[in-house]
Amino acid sequence: MPINMKTLIVIRHAKSSWAQPGVHDFDRPLNERGNIDAPKMTTILAKKELKIDILITSPAKRAMATAKIFLEELGLPRDKLIEIPALYLAPVKTFYREVASFKDDWEVALLFSHNPGVTDFVNSFDCMPIYNMPTCGMYGVQIAIDSWENFEIGKKHFLFFEFPKGAQ
Repeated sequence: MPINMKTLIVIRHAKSSWAQPGVHDFDRPLNERGNIDAPKMTTILAKKELKIDILITSPAKRAMATAKIFLEELGLPRDKLIEIPALYLAPVKTFYREVASFKDDWEVALLFSHNPGVTDFVNSFDCMPIYNMPTCGMYGVQIAIDSWENFEIGKKHFLFFEFPKGAQ
């Protein structure tokens, strides 16, 4: 029986605002550039013609706002968006634990979170290192696994690295 392919797209939240002193980091909203970049990056993702099964996000305001823009721009229903509190400022081991818990019928998953965790996470894949995941950057890998619980040990195949300043 052939092994299925899973696809994970790791996305750093879009640019957020520091304009309001005293606002807790968790509650920072997207700024103007973030609200422009997220739809732009969604268009780039849509051109890749992936059938997205789920969007998983940190519940922080800027990550949730980015994920909601992707959800709306891709025309997906609200029930395709799931918050995972552990993804807020998560270390690499937390990313692996959460991805391992994904439902196996999800073939393509988008995961929205924060730096430095997302950069560290994608660099742990050992397939295409990057210096830094910019805001609203997207890093895609494909893995030959039947179950997400095997994600950490599965061989990752680099698909793409896209970010707003590098986008056409």
